[in-house]
Amino acid sequence: MQMPPLRSITSVQVLVMLVAILIWKVTVSIVWEYRNYVPPNFESDFLFGRESYFWNGYHGAFYVHLLAGPPSLMLGTVLISQSLRRRSFAWHRRLGRVQVALVLLMIAPSGLWMACYAATGAVAGVGLGLLALATATCAWCGWRSAVARRLEAHRRWMWRTFLLLCSAVVLRILGGLATVLQWDAAWLYSASIWTSWLVPLLVFEISSSSSSLVKKRTLPSNITA
Repeated sequence: MQMPPLRSITSVQVLVMLVAILIWKVTVSIVWEYRNYVPPNFESDFLFGRESYFWNGYHGAFYVHLLAGPPSLMLGTVLISQSLRRRSFAWHRRLGRVQVALVLLMIAPSGLWMACYAATGAVAGVGLGLLALATATCAWCGWRSAVARRLEAHRRWMWRTFLLLCSAVVLRILGGLATVLQWDAAWLYSASIWTSWLVPLLVFEISSSSSSLVKKRTLPSNITA
């Protein structure tokens, strides 16, 4: 059996590390904005115009989302590490349970509630609502696959979960890009919401399908080698 080139493995590891660093950096910048949320500053970008309904239930979902979001993202960057799974599968399993609990009990329900109050209207609200449901579904399927010892299916479902969680990071990057390019169209935020999770998910599905096809084609030669 022919081993993959060492250079390819190193490149993938470096790419994953760089993406993880980017996610952490953007997450820290998101957390830094919490100074506008505790106590709530209704002149800040996200809370502007929400004062009329903020204390009528929205605040509960909002603060739950703030509390659970960054830990779930940071856990995701750790859980995708192959070295952690190999060196300490027990810790991988414990941290995975924490992440699934955060998604199912906190992130998805609060995100679904907040989606009903999307600032730019129904299109953005539907996108956020479906994102919450998709994230919960993937996390649940990932957990069930792990319990059933279907490890490849578990890996795929949890990668989907992680990519959906990263929609917050992608949305922030798209927002920064729009600011730099001075794009201020009314439809831009709604389009960014849908793009932030549909595009990464589509790329993952295409990549996974291509990888599976390559494995099927190379399997006979590997067996006879």
